[in-house]
Amino acid sequence: MPVTPADTPGDALAEAVLALLTGFPEARRCWVAYSGGRDSSVLLALLARLRPRLRMELRAVHVDHGLQPAAADWAEHCLRRCAGLGIPCDLHRVRVGPAAGKGPEAAARASRYEALAGLLGPGDLMLTAHHRDDPAETLLLALLRGSGVQGLAAMPQVAPLGAGLLVRPLLDWSRTELHGLVEPLALDWIEDPSNLDLSLDRNFLRARVLPLLAERWPAAGRTLARSAGHCAEAADLVERYAVQALAGVRGSRPGTLSVEALLGLDPGLCRAVLRRWIHERGFAVPD
Repeated sequence: MPVTPADTPGDALAEAVLALLTGFPEARRCWVAYSGGRDSSVLLALLARLRPRLRMELRAVHVDHGLQPAAADWAEHCLRRCAGLGIPCDLHRVRVGPAAGKGPEAAARASRYEALAGLLGPGDLMLTAHHRDDPAETLLLALLRGSGVQGLAAMPQVAPLGAGLLVRPLLDWSRTELHGLVEPLALDWIEDPSNLDLSLDRNFLRARVLPLLAERWPAAGRTLARSAGHCAEAADLVERYAVQALAGVRGSRPGTLSVEALLGLDPGLCRAVLRRWIHERGFAVPD
């Protein structure tokens, strides 16, 4: 029996990605953040399949952090894979140095997003392969750190990045669902050995905690992600109130606040205003 397009592995996911991208009719260029790992390899393969139906230029970008001995080999793998698919791929090497208040993972992530943001022109899209398990992991990490609703908020599917937009088209799909496409799509990928390091909090949650939760509550990943979405809604409301209240407590000199006006606010709103003001001044909020 001949295979029809509907029978093709990943067809439903590809159509969902296409439906999302058609919501950006003004976009002229679509970038894929391609690490070479399983998740981004699936995303790249799906977009290569969709390319004839995309109304925008498709490109990939690989960011080499230089943190692993095999980093150069990984970059070569990504360039070779993209060449095989006929997708132009930019290689960016970044230097990850120590950052105040940030661990090595956070510093590498900040350097990576800075490089990705620099590529985007007005209206360009940067697609990453974050999936449904990622906000669940982030929520648990934030809870264990005592974060407020801002820290507990879900990853948005669309967010500003540089002159363009960051888009996460796979957030409705689990890691298991994505990895189930690797063999049918005949993908080869890079396995980062740091993912096996259980001294890293996120890896420990991914390898030990979430599988245990899923044994007892099979829908744990989905429900945690939904809770993160509720927190995102609450964080948005808090932010709006904080912006409004901040306008009324500014001091007589630029960049200052009136202590007297702050003390007149409800304590919760006062803290939200201080967080907003600290962000506005370009600083990280203290723990």
